[in-house]
Amino acid sequence: MKHAFAFLLALGSAPAAAQDYRARLPQDEVIYFVLPDRFANGDSANDRGGLTGGRSKTGFDPSDAHYYHGGDLKGLASKLSYLQSLGITAIWVAPIFVNKPVQGAAGQQSAGYHGYWITDFTHVDPHLGTDADFKALVDAAHARGMKLYMDIVVNHTADVIQYRECGACSYRSRADYPYARRGGVHGAPINPGFAGDAIGTAANFAHLTDPRYAYTPFVPDAERAAKHPVWLNEPIYYHNRGDSTFAGESSTMGDFIGLDDLMTEHPRVLAGMIEIYGSWIDRFGVDGFRIDTARHVNPEFWAAFVPAMLERAKARNIAHFHIFGEVADPAAQAAHTITAKLPSVLDFAFRQAVLDSVAGAKGTDVFETLFDGDVLYAGGADTAAILPTFTGNHDNGRFAWFVRKAFPQASEAEVLQRVLLSNALLLTLRGVPVIYAGDEQGFSGGANDVDAREDQFGSKVEQYNAHRLVGSTATTATPRFEESGALFREIAALARLRTATPALTRGRQLLRAREDKPGLLAISRFDPVTGGEVLLAFNTSTEPLTRQVQVETRSIRFHPLAGNCAATASAPGSLTITLPPLGYAVCAAETQQ
Repeated sequence: MKHAFAFLLALGSAPAAAQDYRARLPQDEVIYFVLPDRFANGDSANDRGGLTGGRSKTGFDPSDAHYYHGGDLKGLASKLSYLQSLGITAIWVAPIFVNKPVQGAAGQQSAGYHGYWITDFTHVDPHLGTDADFKALVDAAHARGMKLYMDIVVNHTADVIQYRECGACSYRSRADYPYARRGGVHGAPINPGFAGDAIGTAANFAHLTDPRYAYTPFVPDAERAAKHPVWLNEPIYYHNRGDSTFAGESSTMGDFIGLDDLMTEHPRVLAGMIEIYGSWIDRFGVDGFRIDTARHVNPEFWAAFVPAMLERAKARNIAHFHIFGEVADPAAQAAHTITAKLPSVLDFAFRQAVLDSVAGAKGTDVFETLFDGDVLYAGGADTAAILPTFTGNHDNGRFAWFVRKAFPQASEAEVLQRVLLSNALLLTLRGVPVIYAGDEQGFSGGANDVDAREDQFGSKVEQYNAHRLVGSTATTATPRFEESGALFREIAALARLRTATPALTRGRQLLRAREDKPGLLAISRFDPVTGGEVLLAFNTSTEPLTRQVQVETRSIRFHPLAGNCAATASAPGSLTITLPPLGYAVCAAETQQ
């Protein structure tokens, strides 16, 4: 859509981030999600995290997708101008806390480059830099009017606690292994006076002193002081029931693939986590939290934790602190805004709708189903407006990978058009768009989570360099920070359009047209102050289309913000929309008062 880019870029080189960033609402942002280890290397001296030895000790092997590659916080800070050129207003960084460098059985080892195997919750992992480097990054982002969101983990720590009975231990339930008996219902009495984990008082949990109800947990001598704060080294603060099956009670009490599952029902754990993450707000003035594995924590924890974080942020004069949880189930995400009182959740349902319609063959009516469900959130449409939306990520794979899987015979031109169309949906519909680092460069990995975590600063991983980039003949073997590619230019243009158009950030949304097969999706969004209409039209089919679309009767004349738009309504209340295959248009009405 080259014809649209010139107009959009004319909106200016500086995005809305130039405004007072603390005054912006969550829905005003365009978020960029990045794993620092895979983005840019600003200091090669920290590649091994201050450790010595081979990769099994340091975790560093830039040729293996499962290990640290050298990216760091200084590297991310050095690319802020690049991100601002892309139209980004907020950066979400994967966990930066100290991780266990390597874990796993012999032959199955991998490193904690992703940040989710935390041992020290109070400091930056030396592979990524120092606390001072993080402070410099936050301050540099703020100086540019950009926000910084941290990815936090409460559900688990690194795999340190072991069980004497087994290695990978199956889950043992509270019914079969109650807290009051050692090793099962017929075991010796333990924990007298403990009334169960549903009574979350300090007085009750004072009676829980023996963690040997399901298994016999222990901490290897070499790791007895591995975790910080020090209370995290005590097995009594963990469930110790074996690996989760991700169903039933094990979903919140089982170990996440062996990772030590914190007993978040325990008031000491709640208080400890409030202090840990409140301290990051106090010390660094970050602007929000993405909560990893939020649905695997008991809802009562979030009901207490979230208000505490908002209070800490308020005390730091951070008025619009954005908290959003990972609930990786489209059918369950809305419920967690009610039961767990999460202010927002990642919108996996949005991702599924785009996959089904643009990387699949379903009709555009999937969006009707999606948006009809907005009433299910705790705040209805107001909550839906602050859901971070996305089309791919580091766990589930990149959107382009799904396009190629669904359409193996598609030309590269068609693959590019489908990815461009997905970006247009992401950057104009309700919610807070999240760009996954590398998508703007045509990255296309996604056979599994590791496959979708490509290096952006020049990779030595063969499987990454073998990926076909979308819209480019280059590979990830060379640094990918070009600003001239079709995907970069489209995202930059639409991001600027979004942040410059109140209807696209804060405006209500009205479905105008959808079909039960690939074809037209039309949605109106309205300026929250003037009521001015912006019509969004998308064609998910590989055939051109012309349709009449209902608009407001006062919307008489239109001008294009993207694509081609008829200059005037065909009749009061009706506009002719003509779209090319896999094309889109954004049409702003000049209303008649």
